[in-house]
Amino acid sequence: MDALTFVLFILGLGLLVGGAELLVRGASRLALGVGVSPLVIGLTVVAYGTSFPEFSVSLLSALDDKPDLALGNVVGSNIFNILLILGISACITPLTISYQIIRLDAPIMIGTALVVLLMGWSGIISPLEGLVLVSGAFLYTWFVIRQSRREVKAQAAENETPPVQLGFKSVLLNLLLIVLGLGLLVLGSRWLIDGAVIIARLAGLSELVIGLTIVAGGTSLPEVAASVVAALRGERDIAVGNVVGSNIFNILFVLGASSAVSGGGVAVSLEALQFDIPVMIAVSVLCLPLFYTGFELSRWEGGLFLLYYILYTVFLVLKSSASESLEMYRMIVIYIVIPLSLLTVVGSVIYSRWHHKKESAS
Repeated sequence: MDALTFVLFILGLGLLVGGAELLVRGASRLALGVGVSPLVIGLTVVAYGTSFPEFSVSLLSALDDKPDLALGNVVGSNIFNILLILGISACITPLTISYQIIRLDAPIMIGTALVVLLMGWSGIISPLEGLVLVSGAFLYTWFVIRQSRREVKAQAAENETPPVQLGFKSVLLNLLLIVLGLGLLVLGSRWLIDGAVIIARLAGLSELVIGLTIVAGGTSLPEVAASVVAALRGERDIAVGNVVGSNIFNILFVLGASSAVSGGGVAVSLEALQFDIPVMIAVSVLCLPLFYTGFELSRWEGGLFLLYYILYTVFLVLKSSASESLEMYRMIVIYIVIPLSLLTVVGSVIYSRWHHKKESAS
């Protein structure tokens, strides 16, 4: 059994890497052929495709009357996407942040996180509220694609260069690459998380903690592979767009659809309202000033995200095991780590503005 688990783990990793390579290659080429930017392809096609595991897990959890797992998967995946995926990608290579992300998509990501808190304040996200969220997903997708096509056409006209047109066979081939890549990503991630969930349950972890960590991390493996490969290939817009788009999709469509199809909606526990959802909001808000500093996410900022994810995961483990060290750990994080982090972020923003003014003056 152990040998089989190890073989599946290795095969799963291979499928993730291969699938991500096919997905990113097909997506970047498709962007040229349909007249939209690579960023929008990352925000929509890549993001929605790599979020399919979250969709299937949360939907089935809601139908099986496991609301903690359905909600925990979405919230945990969003935290994982920002702190770990952006962290790893930025450590590989500094990620250029487009103006659209700062002006539109990051604020929408923050707004959707706040909506979860507001809707869940009553203790449940009702089927009607779920339909509202799903409608928001369709509106967001339509808007960003429409806006991007206009901008790409305007830029082509300004540069007096004809837009790139791919033939039907080329478009079909790139779509097949995307579908094949997504299939390999889903299969690889499935093999990896099956054993991890069993081990976590044997260790006595709760369904919420499993959803926030093992399942959320496992279902986010397609995003990890896609963003890391995109960063390595220099497709930084796809790497960033994949994370931001996935977080928006997870809340609007994944959580929305799960709430809509569940007879009584998705229940929101007091624990999630007091800790996990606020953490998701906090890391979403943190993106904005760090994105704004030089319009890039630098290596040290990526390292900061990774540190936060380690701190968050350690907290969950200590909490689930009722460790005596939990209170001391909480005090250290609240009174030392968070203030130092805020000072670092504020200092980085101030320095970035001063450096930008200095360059403009010279």
